[in-house]
Amino acid sequence: MIIDYSFFNLVLVKAPMKPSLIIFDLDGTLVDSAPDLNACANRILSQISKQPVSLTQSKTFIGDGVRVFIEKTLSFVGYSANLEELNEIERLFLKDYQEHSADLSKPYPGVLETLTKLKTAGFQMGVCSNKPQEASEHLLKTLNLSQFFRKIAGGDYYSVRKPDKHHLLQLIDDLNGTPKTTLMVGDNEHDAAMAKDGNVYFIFCTYGYSRVPIKEIIYDDRISSFSEIIDLNIFK
Repeated sequence: MIIDYSFFNLVLVKAPMKPSLIIFDLDGTLVDSAPDLNACANRILSQISKQPVSLTQSKTFIGDGVRVFIEKTLSFVGYSANLEELNEIERLFLKDYQEHSADLSKPYPGVLETLTKLKTAGFQMGVCSNKPQEASEHLLKTLNLSQFFRKIAGGDYYSVRKPDKHHLLQLIDDLNGTPKTTLMVGDNEHDAAMAKDGNVYFIFCTYGYSRVPIKEIIYDDRISSFSEIIDLNIFK
């Protein structure tokens, strides 16, 4: 595949690779989805007569999928649920979230413009997220972002999910890519660990929902805003 790098206005020099495929995390990378997750959680908490949790607190529960998000939320408010109750709460959460996943959520600044440039330049792109498949597809479609991605792999799409490297490697294989010509863009420790284990070049978004200090994240490049991607040395 021939890729047009002209939009960078850069002269290509020797780089670790010439990337052709870019895989993005969703929550905290492409979309600030925490407000809707928080709102949904608080609606569920209201149904079981528990006090709401703050947006800041909810952000620390994001990254391991809906089930873990619910478990951490319930634990934080001191609610002990048996398996049957937990399953029912998860069902209610998913139903509510599916209907309201894009009420408050927005792409981060520069996402639409930057994805447009990357697509125009010929890059293939995909999404690797622990958010359930249906919710991931719905959110991206509602925000007019699904047009950029050849494939979306949510947390229940394969038999494994992040931080298991095979979540990423299977997606790369499905997109006919190779690890050495792929970039992974994400915002937390799971993305970093998965990329490292899969020998994939990792770009860390410092503006996202990382639950550990930045100094503990292993990355190849970092950005503080999404639009900075196109200025990284990997493209020079």
